[in-house]
Amino acid sequence: MSKNLRGLSARKGVAEGLYEEIVRAAGVSGDLTDEGLVRAAGTTGDSTDDSLKAVARDSMTGNAAVMGTSSFYDFLRKDYQGKKVFVCDGTACLTSGRQESVRHSLADRYADHEIGVVTCLGHCHSNDAFMVNGEIQIMGGNGKAQALQTSSNTDKPALLPATGDIAEYYALAAEWLPDTSAALKELELSGLRGRGGAGFPFHVKVRSSREAQAERKYVVCNADEGDPGAFSDKWLLEERPHSVLFGMMMTGIITGADTGVVYIRGEYPLAVRKTREAVRQLEETGITAGPSGVSTYPFRFHVVEGSGAYICGEETSLLNSLEGLRPEVRTRPPFPAVYGLFGMPTVLSNVETFANIHYIIQEGGATYASLGTGKSPGTKLVSLDGAFNRPGLLEVRMGTPLRTVIEEMGGGTRYPVKAFQIGGPLGGLVPASKISDLTLDFESFGREGFLLGHAGIVSVPEDFPVVKLLEHLFGFTMKESCGKCFPCRIGSVRGYELLSDAAEKGRKIDRQLFDDLLETMQLGSLCTLGGGLPLPVRNALQYFSDELENYFTDKQA
Repeated sequence: MSKNLRGLSARKGVAEGLYEEIVRAAGVSGDLTDEGLVRAAGTTGDSTDDSLKAVARDSMTGNAAVMGTSSFYDFLRKDYQGKKVFVCDGTACLTSGRQESVRHSLADRYADHEIGVVTCLGHCHSNDAFMVNGEIQIMGGNGKAQALQTSSNTDKPALLPATGDIAEYYALAAEWLPDTSAALKELELSGLRGRGGAGFPFHVKVRSSREAQAERKYVVCNADEGDPGAFSDKWLLEERPHSVLFGMMMTGIITGADTGVVYIRGEYPLAVRKTREAVRQLEETGITAGPSGVSTYPFRFHVVEGSGAYICGEETSLLNSLEGLRPEVRTRPPFPAVYGLFGMPTVLSNVETFANIHYIIQEGGATYASLGTGKSPGTKLVSLDGAFNRPGLLEVRMGTPLRTVIEEMGGGTRYPVKAFQIGGPLGGLVPASKISDLTLDFESFGREGFLLGHAGIVSVPEDFPVVKLLEHLFGFTMKESCGKCFPCRIGSVRGYELLSDAAEKGRKIDRQLFDDLLETMQLGSLCTLGGGLPLPVRNALQYFSDELENYFTDKQA
């Protein structure tokens, strides 16, 4: 069935995609500006359904498929369309203790039913952000989002310097047009590994797509950065969008793809606007194809705005979303490099990965590799939350001691911290006592039983109950699960119920039952949402057993 729907969606392609038609039909215009909300508030349920049915008819798709897709996204749900302001309920804001004060301040201007929540606004360095009228604002200062502090421990940073003159910046690609295999070789020499969390060798994806035989190929940038605590992709798209677009275009030149899609989460409205502006610059200067089709490089970009679904950060869910299908996770193989968008070979990687390519092509793969370690080459962007004395974004050489990152580059924390959750809600929970044992690279974290992931660092204060953190993580997974596989869909609910009852009602958890639940989720889930959650939970059970022992029993209650 999915292949049939995918084939029908492919008839429309990317430029007039089914997903964006569904968003428009749902009445929110793909954003949460006042204009969009007013339009949505004036849309009755019947007229919305009629509009969705019209989309189904025009696309030769069933009503159930279109309505099922529409109902999946937070921002398209009817209960969201009455909201006027959105506060963050991400992990960093939760542990900072600022959530309630932000909501209390907004209560002076908005009724309770007008205040909604989003998973993360990418403002983990301030912990007091909210979104209104399509803009991120903060409670402090003049209400506008402050500039993000950035620094590097690299003499010539690969990611933080300004892009410079656009024509000159993109002219680098022309040098590699006669021999794209040499460009691929530089990517291989660099050892660049995916920066979205998995750490998969990037050149393998590129080579697989290059060698695949197909009438059309794509490059897709996963900018659905939903991990609470991470804001590196947001910064790159807002401040250095051309570094990302160049990386996508260069990947297209190597593989033979002529279309690039940037899928940006709806909670990053400024990133959406800045990236679209950068695409317009490329089209107007003729560097890439625009409406006229005249360009230096036959490559066309499309920027797509998400509608509130963390699971779309999973690559196959993102592809389904772009196709206008319900964004559930696909089984693999086949992998996107050979069967991706509309069933065509697709190189799909995250923002930071693509942003490294200009440096690699300009300075050479070996030079880039020398910045890091043998198995974790290059640099990594690290996000520091508001607990640090110097919160913000760091570009760090792979292999840098974690203690150096936290205490020297980050200036330590403003209050006592007992643990750091690194790598998002599915990342490891590193006790403060272990930071001297870790270096910032994939191998060190894996060896010690943690996960580097996106390298967003969320601080857990001494007085914050670990049981409440675990309850939050299960609640997050429960809310964001795509629902396709039972271990994630049911397991997250059951885990949340057990922890909630233990924390709030004093009902003890059978430890064997809980261990079985974790094993089922880890081994049986289709993707890392359900499969990755057991990692931080087991870290907590191992390192904070004294704090958690009163919530568990060895016998079935």
